[in-house]
Amino acid sequence: MTTDSLLPPHGLVLLRASGTSLVLDTSGGTLPRVLHWGADLGDLSAAALEALRLSSRPQPIGFSVDGPVEVSVLPEQSAGWLGTPGLVGSRDGADFSTAFRVVRAELAEDAAPSGDRPGRLLVQAQDPAARLDLELVVELTPAGLVRQRATVTNRGSTPFAVDAVNLTLPVPAAAAELLDFTGHHLRERSPQRTAFTQGLRLRENRTGRTGYDSAYLLAAGTRGFGNRGGEVWAVHTAWSGNHRTFAERTFHSVSLLGSGELLLSGEVLLGPDESYRTPWQYGSYGRGLDEVSARFHRHLRARAHHPRSPRPVVVNTWEAVYFDHDLKRLRHLADAAAAVGAERFVLDDGWFGARRDDRRGLGDWYVSPEVWPQGLGPLIDHVTALGLQFGLWVEPEMINEDSELARAHPDWIMATGGRLPGAARHQQVLDLARPEAYTYILERLDDLLSAYPIAYLKWDHNRDLVEAGHQPGGRAGVHDQTAAVYRLLDDLRARHPGVEIESCSSGGGRVDLGILERTDRVWVSDCIDALERQQIQRWTNALVPLELMGTHVGSPVSHTTGRTHPLDFRAGTALFGHFGIEWDLTSADPADLERLAEWVALYKELRPLLHSGTAVHGDHPDPAYSVHGVVAEDRSDAVYALVATGTSELYPTGPVRLPGLDPHAVYRVRPQAPGDVPDGNAHHWGAHLPWWTPQGVDLPGSVLAQAGVQAPVLYPERMVLLRATRR
Repeated sequence: MTTDSLLPPHGLVLLRASGTSLVLDTSGGTLPRVLHWGADLGDLSAAALEALRLSSRPQPIGFSVDGPVEVSVLPEQSAGWLGTPGLVGSRDGADFSTAFRVVRAELAEDAAPSGDRPGRLLVQAQDPAARLDLELVVELTPAGLVRQRATVTNRGSTPFAVDAVNLTLPVPAAAAELLDFTGHHLRERSPQRTAFTQGLRLRENRTGRTGYDSAYLLAAGTRGFGNRGGEVWAVHTAWSGNHRTFAERTFHSVSLLGSGELLLSGEVLLGPDESYRTPWQYGSYGRGLDEVSARFHRHLRARAHHPRSPRPVVVNTWEAVYFDHDLKRLRHLADAAAAVGAERFVLDDGWFGARRDDRRGLGDWYVSPEVWPQGLGPLIDHVTALGLQFGLWVEPEMINEDSELARAHPDWIMATGGRLPGAARHQQVLDLARPEAYTYILERLDDLLSAYPIAYLKWDHNRDLVEAGHQPGGRAGVHDQTAAVYRLLDDLRARHPGVEIESCSSGGGRVDLGILERTDRVWVSDCIDALERQQIQRWTNALVPLELMGTHVGSPVSHTTGRTHPLDFRAGTALFGHFGIEWDLTSADPADLERLAEWVALYKELRPLLHSGTAVHGDHPDPAYSVHGVVAEDRSDAVYALVATGTSELYPTGPVRLPGLDPHAVYRVRPQAPGDVPDGNAHHWGAHLPWWTPQGVDLPGSVLAQAGVQAPVLYPERMVLLRATRR
């Protein structure tokens, strides 16, 4: 039951959900302050909340203002805060500092049978002197995520320039370490740790998309926090354009995590009664990183539009044929795909216009009569007759200078005015904020989806936005472009609600909760090397549940690294995600095809578990080995991967702990075929583990989590699977 009400007289709001509490102080007419964000405090009385407010008030020491400096979720210098301001902007140089006063606050709470009280606080505030209105929304979702955003409205008669709107969440002084991410193409979301020291740690992304090296998640935690231990607080910005994320610790004894859109100069100039709304900022608290991630996963899975049908096995043609589109060859590839159990066949780049290489044709979204004289119908008919869905690659946001579209409409290319940006991958950016360009792209995609039974679009985005302005004046346009892409996806989905869309951006360059509101999965990386994928997939999973992660089996020799890996390592790595194949199956030998079919069958058997269960990651002491897996929501079943990424100093290696099981239940643990062959010297010498049999061993969950089971010795870059089923 949901109820709307004004706030209680003391102005204190307590929200609770899924083991998390959020306490907000809305008293005094100023913007809300967070008194507590973290572990559940229980159902506190009004007196206890008053005592919490009193006991948490800082001692007034400093020289910015007399009295304590109160830092709201949108910090203001008028309160004495001299750190990063919440609102940065001015009215021709004036009104640079705000002093918002709350004029209305409403609380909507959802009472749950469990006693949880998730809810939403809506605050409306005004600054008459600056002639600005502010609306704040602060939520605690049923999954225990904090979610907030702000809307700034100009009530003056002259323009107000918005340069930044930063939302913050406080963390306690016990948060001593920071974890965020860096990376590059083919090595996205690479973790890095630093101490949480005094001052500002700022991560800015100016690539015009989420970026390979974005902070992704910025986590602050107690010293030594890991997958299963320590307290962790993390924020994520649900925005697919430029953004900033920061951690700040000041002499006011305040530690903050903050984020917002990074606006280029002049991007947001509000005329009278115009508004700017920030992206959603998400905050997740947990005991260990796995709990932080689980909150995101539960939140995403609870969405009405979250994919519900089983995630089909995908065969994508790119690394099989590249631009060499030949009907006979592609039919043979589709036959081989169906034979191993694939369920979706995706035709990649090269099907349209003059697109025989990556230098031309982008923007000309018409089926090429040169390559497909009868259209795509003959291939699609063959694919669908095999029982497979058909998918198609597109890159609607980009344009080649060598294209009919660019020759007809050179002013549709994003530029600063007077010159084009330097080309990247021989392409420029199409200005979708321009109404004519937007309409053209929407109509071309609509026509394709109306003409053919296309079930899936692989939506690519293969360059950063450099000097991305609107012609002819050259005003900065990354904000407008991002909003236009969102609108395009929304419009296309409204016209074709059954079509699924993948966010691909030179691989994993656009992975965030903004794009995932409009797409059905992300392509994790262009690197399908299974060794590299172990880390890339693990950290993508820190935010994204497995069913939304494109994870494919590559060819024996990696296209991007030149490494050679056995099929079981490649397929076992791809198992933990939305499974697919990126390999010319017509060139594979019969033994590999038979083995691949076994892995496809296992994926189909396990996908109800993989795509609904809780992802877990062990804190394994041996850096050469890692363990990760998925445990069913009711903890009745689990599957784990034991992965050797290098050669261990221990010989044999020690026991491996299996996290996430019910400590009071007994489980049968055994190797899971086809990932049951411990490829290593001991195995080849005939020295087998006594429990490594199809019957396995029965042990309580508490023993498996604390003592573990003896792991087999593996060659480097090998893995095995374990299954644990409650007795």
